[in-house]
Amino acid sequence: MSKNVVVLDYGSGNLRSAQRAVERTGATVTVTSNFQQALDADGLLVPGVGAFEACMRGLRAVRGEQVIGRRLAGGRPVLGICVGMQILFEKGVEHGVETAGCDEWPGTVEPLDAPVVPHMGWNTVDAPADTRMFAGMDADTRFYFVHSYGVRHWVLETHSEKIRAPRVTWATHGQPFVAAVENGPLWATQFHPEKSGDAGAALLTNWVDTL
Repeated sequence: MSKNVVVLDYGSGNLRSAQRAVERTGATVTVTSNFQQALDADGLLVPGVGAFEACMRGLRAVRGEQVIGRRLAGGRPVLGICVGMQILFEKGVEHGVETAGCDEWPGTVEPLDAPVVPHMGWNTVDAPADTRMFAGMDADTRFYFVHSYGVRHWVLETHSEKIRAPRVTWATHGQPFVAAVENGPLWATQFHPEKSGDAGAALLTNWVDTL
């Protein structure tokens, strides 16, 4: 049976391109801001383009932070893309303005420390060997990035042997930054899988296979 995925419409993100990319995995995809549909779907994809503060304002307007929290509390999969990943962190700082995020992970989204910004184009990533997100992909696989901000420091530590630590993937543009996170039912990418050709299609297939 086809998996049901909701692409959350909160006024930000490449909704149709994300919809088409996930549909190519064989999933049934609905673009909606409806709270209950987003809560009930097999998978929730949270896109995001633009400023952190504007995305958080739009997300709260449709109670998106609540649906994300409720889904994760029940172990139900969520995938954040680009700013849809950034808003999962504790806070974002843009032009000196600090905005609270969804706080699913501690950490700050801040300007990239690089000679050329934005970071735009194809780049490789350094993924853990045991990640499901990048299963079946070569180490030199490239993904498409477009961003000026990112998480430069991963601060969540897991000391319990009973809890699997998040699988954090890094990329480098000037300095290292978090390119993706796989944390149980919560996955996120700073790059755009829907713009990353065969590599992005493989990643989305890996995600849909977990639903």
